[in-house]
Amino acid sequence: MSKLDIGAGAPDFTLLNQHGVPVQLRELLGTKNVVLYFYPKDASPRCTTEARAFRDAYKSFAAADTVVVGISSDSVRSHQRFATQEDLPFLLLSDPKSDVRELYGVGRMLGIVPERVTYVIDRNGIVRHVYAAQLAAARHVSEARHAVEGLSAP
Repeated sequence: MSKLDIGAGAPDFTLLNQHGVPVQLRELLGTKNVVLYFYPKDASPRCTTEARAFRDAYKSFAAADTVVVGISSDSVRSHQRFATQEDLPFLLLSDPKSDVRELYGVGRMLGIVPERVTYVIDRNGIVRHVYAAQLAAARHVSEARHAVEGLSAP
């Protein structure tokens, strides 16, 4: 399984968000860029650090016409608790069978722990940046912010 390359088209998908509402990637694109970040587990220490960092930077992403979306295999209910507990203003999508994780080439470390990977997708659905680092959770936000700054307005 290999991660999507920069310049590749982002595969479309539909998953349920933390409110149980279906979200389709192509409906987010067109007028917005998308930061799509895959993370291992709701409420784990590093994942909480990463989510808080995205929360704290959320206004800067919104100002750059960018939607932030987190994906893990946790349930809708788990996402709802996590989003409420951490006051997350962005979407968390449930990928219980890891279908989208596999579609995007996001594997598992040592075959066990889901990898932490962030994709920046422009409004045309093209992958413009990929960042993978299991332990540097908060760095995903700065990497994504820098990549979004480099995208031109419509």
